[in-house]
Amino acid sequence: MSESRLETRSDIAAVILTALALVGTIVLHLLPALFAGLLVHSLVHALAPRMFGPKADPARSRVAVVLVLIALVLMLAAIMIGGVAAFLRGEGSNLPALLQKMAEIIDNARATMPLWVQDSLPADSTAIKDDAVNWLREHAAELRKTGGEVGRGVLYALLGMVIGALMAVREVAPVRATGPLARAFKRSVARVEDAFCRIVHAQIQISAFNTALTAIYLAAALPAFGAHLPLTKTMIAVTFVAGLLPIVGNLVSNSVIVVISLSYSVPVAGVSLLFLIGVHKLEYFINARIVGSRINAAAWELLIAMLVMDAAFGLPGVVAAPVFYAYAKAELVSRQLV
Repeated sequence: MSESRLETRSDIAAVILTALALVGTIVLHLLPALFAGLLVHSLVHALAPRMFGPKADPARSRVAVVLVLIALVLMLAAIMIGGVAAFLRGEGSNLPALLQKMAEIIDNARATMPLWVQDSLPADSTAIKDDAVNWLREHAAELRKTGGEVGRGVLYALLGMVIGALMAVREVAPVRATGPLARAFKRSVARVEDAFCRIVHAQIQISAFNTALTAIYLAAALPAFGAHLPLTKTMIAVTFVAGLLPIVGNLVSNSVIVVISLSYSVPVAGVSLLFLIGVHKLEYFINARIVGSRINAAAWELLIAMLVMDAAFGLPGVVAAPVFYAYAKAELVSRQLV
């Protein structure tokens, strides 16, 4: 059998195995591990030559970068744990005051709302507390399940980061002879990582665009009409950080902005909601344009891919769709099939 024919069969087998592995990451809820591993692996490759120069020893430079990333992860974890602990110590005794503040916000909002809306709002802090307790009691099983899924996702992400770091360091070891399937599979994995990096770069651009519009609205447009919201800088920072997460990030940042706007007045909250809806709709086109330019795909291609993945796998499918489609498009282009 000729070598070219053997390589072709190996390439086909590698693509099939890679596709099955990608689908398996969604079915087995391993998407956080995959993306975390790809992120760390890419960071080690990108930072090692920049931090230590191209002439530095590859093994030592990559190990040093891995240690730096580990230190950063531990530092962020310590900050988060310390922040939660400080919040519990500082705010735990002020829960009645917090509920009273929420009641005041609702009372101020009730005055400008229609009667049918007022009837659905709690009357005071005691009603808020009772409603919260009842909601927690009714949804206790769902909250336990959600908490378990979040914890498992974080654990998988940490394990994925470890695997990505180990693979990046292992690559500098002497290369032994490999078969055609191993070489083809390595090329497919490299295309997956390249697709992931392209989508990450695009997501950073999208988040920066969204943050810029939000900053103009919060720091310039609203103050120009006399509406000065509290925590403006914090909301802008949350918008950028949360915007790095597709779909979910927008929900988080938009909810924060609307709630803070409601503390000022109901009309401002309504305007903020309309503004965020407009930005979200505009972001569809910007998203498709930026991501499409990164992976050489038209907007309608990405939208179809996201629609199909959403129907098949739900929210994880929507998050994974750009990366998976970018990989599929790269494989087809490399074989001059499209």
